[in-house]
Amino acid sequence: MTHASPSPSEQAANGTIRGKSLSEYTTLRIGGPASELIEAHSSVEAVEALRGAKGPTLVLAGGSNVVIGDEGFDGTVVVLRGGGIEPGRRGHVRVEAGQVWDDFVAWTTENGLSGVECLSGIPGSAGATPIQNVGAYGQEVAHTIDSVRVWDRKTDEIRDWTREECRFSYRNSAFKNQDRFFVMSVAFELEEKTSSQPIAYGELAKKLGVEVGVREGLRQVREAVLELRRGKGMVLDEADHDTWSAGSFFTNPIIGEHVYHELAAKAGGEPPHWETGDGQVKVSAAWLIGAAGFEKGYRRGNVSLSTRHTLALTNRGGATAAELLALATEVTEKVEKDFAIRLHPEPVMVNAALN
Repeated sequence: MTHASPSPSEQAANGTIRGKSLSEYTTLRIGGPASELIEAHSSVEAVEALRGAKGPTLVLAGGSNVVIGDEGFDGTVVVLRGGGIEPGRRGHVRVEAGQVWDDFVAWTTENGLSGVECLSGIPGSAGATPIQNVGAYGQEVAHTIDSVRVWDRKTDEIRDWTREECRFSYRNSAFKNQDRFFVMSVAFELEEKTSSQPIAYGELAKKLGVEVGVREGLRQVREAVLELRRGKGMVLDEADHDTWSAGSFFTNPIIGEHVYHELAAKAGGEPPHWETGDGQVKVSAAWLIGAAGFEKGYRRGNVSLSTRHTLALTNRGGATAAELLALATEVTEKVEKDFAIRLHPEPVMVNAALN
C-alpha cells in the first residue's frame, strides 16, 4: 500500500506524525486519526519508540486483522516496517516481526522448508501470526512455532517464550487483547522437505486432486492455496474492494456435541463442521451466516459482505467503522436469533465494538 507523505504541519521535529488517519495503515481502509504516529524500521526501533511513549500505545504492521474506530487512537501508534529472515540449522528459522508474512512463506517454499505452505496469501506481518495463532487450510502457526521473542513492557525484559508459554488455542494466544507484551520476532521449526505436510483440509485436497493425508509438492500446495484464496477475495488487491477487509471477520464457533446435534436437526442436515477431539465441534461461521439469510454481497451503505465469501466484511469505498460494526452486529444478532449461537469477531478491536 502506498502512503502519502505527511505535510509539514503533521510532521514533528522528532519524526512523530500528529493527527494521521489510521485508515491508511489498515487493509479495511477504516480508522480515525492517531494522536501521534511513529514509523519504526525494526523491532528494536519499535521497542525504543514504545519505551519513550507517554500514555496508551498501539503497534501496527500489516494492519490486516484490526478494526480501528472512527475516533482513532488517543495515544502513540508505532507502525512497524522492515523485516528479515535468519535461517538456522535443521529447519530452524527466525523471522522479524515486521517481515511481510506471505514473503516469508514464499521463501520457505523456495528453500525446501515445509510447515507453513498452507498459510500462503495471508496478509499482514510475521509478528502478528502468533498473536492470532493464524491458521488456514488445516495449518496454524502453533504447529511450527518453536519460540517467540517478546519484550515485556512492565519489566522491560526481552525473553524467548516457549510454545507452551504462548498458550496457543484456536485463533488465540497469551498475546491477544493485551498491550503488555510486544512480539519482536518468531522462531519456526520447519521440516527440511520439498513436499508439504500431509494435506489436512478437504477443500485443498480436492483442489490438488489428492486424498486427505497425502503430501504434495510445496510449490503446488502454495499455488493451490493462493488460487483458492483469490477465488474468495482473500488475497490483497488494491483494485478489488472484496479485499478491502480484515479477512475472515468471525471465528468458527466451537460448540458442544449436543448443541451441534440440535443445530443439525434444525438445519435438516449436517452443517460443515470439524471434530476438535475433546467432545466439541467447530462449525462453519460462513455456513451459519448464509443459513441465516445473508447472501454474498449483502450491502448496507458503504459496507457489504464480500461478493465471494460471506465471512468477510468489506469496505466498498468511503466506509466508516460505525457502518462496518453495524453490519457485523446485524449478522451476529440474526445468527444468534436463528441458531442460538453467538459469533465472535476475529480481528483485534481498537476503540471499536459490536453493539
